[in-house]
Amino acid sequence: MHWSFLWIGYLLTWAAIPHILLRNKPPASTLAWIWAVILFPYGGTIFYFIFGTDRLVRTRLRATRKLDASGGREERRVNPDTEAALKLLSETERRNVQLLSQLNEYAISSADEARLLVDGAEFFSALGQRIDEAQHHVHIEFYIWQKDPRADAMCERLTAAAQRGVEVRLLLDPIGSFGLRRSHFRRFTEAGGKFAWFRTAHPLRNRWTFTLRNHRKLQIIDGRHCFVGGMNMGREYAGEDPKVGPWRDVQIEITGGAARKFQMVFADDWFFATDEKLLAPVYYPRPQGGQSLLVQPMTDGPDGPDDPIEMSLVHMLNTARHRVWLTAGYFGPNEPLLTALQLSASRGVDVRMLVAGKSDHPMLVNIGRSYYEELLRYGVKIFEYEAGINHAKVALVDEEWLMVGSANLDVRSMRLNFELNALVLDPATATDLHRVLSEDFASSRRIELEEFRQRSRVQRWKESLVRPLAPLI
Repeated sequence: MHWSFLWIGYLLTWAAIPHILLRNKPPASTLAWIWAVILFPYGGTIFYFIFGTDRLVRTRLRATRKLDASGGREERRVNPDTEAALKLLSETERRNVQLLSQLNEYAISSADEARLLVDGAEFFSALGQRIDEAQHHVHIEFYIWQKDPRADAMCERLTAAAQRGVEVRLLLDPIGSFGLRRSHFRRFTEAGGKFAWFRTAHPLRNRWTFTLRNHRKLQIIDGRHCFVGGMNMGREYAGEDPKVGPWRDVQIEITGGAARKFQMVFADDWFFATDEKLLAPVYYPRPQGGQSLLVQPMTDGPDGPDDPIEMSLVHMLNTARHRVWLTAGYFGPNEPLLTALQLSASRGVDVRMLVAGKSDHPMLVNIGRSYYEELLRYGVKIFEYEAGINHAKVALVDEEWLMVGSANLDVRSMRLNFELNALVLDPATATDLHRVLSEDFASSRRIELEEFRQRSRVQRWKESLVRPLAPLI
């Protein structure tokens, strides 16, 4: 009886293999899960159904369809101001913009102002001021919210806004903000603020998707001002934690009609977390004045069939005329992005990568270094930022395009996380980013191919051992 029970259990674990195959995931991922089930027939199967399935994806798709069916959405609508701005572009530029719009869930939009915010202190000050000025609503979405004086001060501003009658909603990821309890925001909720966890992992509620995370950082004030970028909430991200040291990050504030598109992103995430629909016109005010800047919202996540941020990056690398400068807190590209970087540099484009020389996750530095030689051989210029921790995720393309967001250049961001970037066509703001990146490149260590090839055997082993872990970390 005992052996029969074991054989039945073993056969049941093999029944997971057809499920793995039918998901049609990348071959490496499929083979890895099949071997896990074969070699560890009980533990491997349990591990797969906890970490490897698409339950959260299916749940989120159902939630999004339910919200879409409510009406009042205009993700794919291009307003007259945006159409007027598009007509000012050359035919080639217009085709590029239209393709980027097709690749992404949300259509191209427009705004009247964009402002680059460099490092935490500048961002926290700007966000706090907008919260203090809010008249109707404040919508806040972060991956990490720390328990420290900097985050507490921002929570006090949110509480004060709620006390004066402003609708305030705060959405956090439970894994990114691990250790933080709902009770931490009791004073905020008692003042009328609304708090929710993004529904990724919660065993008590039968949610087991520990590998999927809402990595977005999005803040919207009165449907007119929105902030997008890589900033989390806490003193660490303002460079005020002596254990961590200086912290480099970038956020962008966009004012105008494009904020309505980003409001839709928050509305989807909030509805998924709470079932509350944000469809009233007051959340989507009509733009005022000229909207001359083009803005492309770029969302990505495991709830979609494609990888729009990665596809957009590949397209920009393929069509850039002079320059593509990229920064990434964590670097571990998959094959399409790696090839696009190589090809762009090979045809004479100034392709530069600013990556972390030290990191809050040290293993990721060696994962990134394992790709250096493949890029340096094709002429990609690589710089390691050593003045502190570089957490910024930005891109500068030619003289007019810039991208700021939450997505790193790694497999987790492109395939597993819910991410959000803003792609902006604005020569003035692009010039500001050019200045910031030029200073960062000048203060960083450039990696030379011949010198890098002479690194120690021990270092080579470190890189080779951790590179297969890139999709998981």
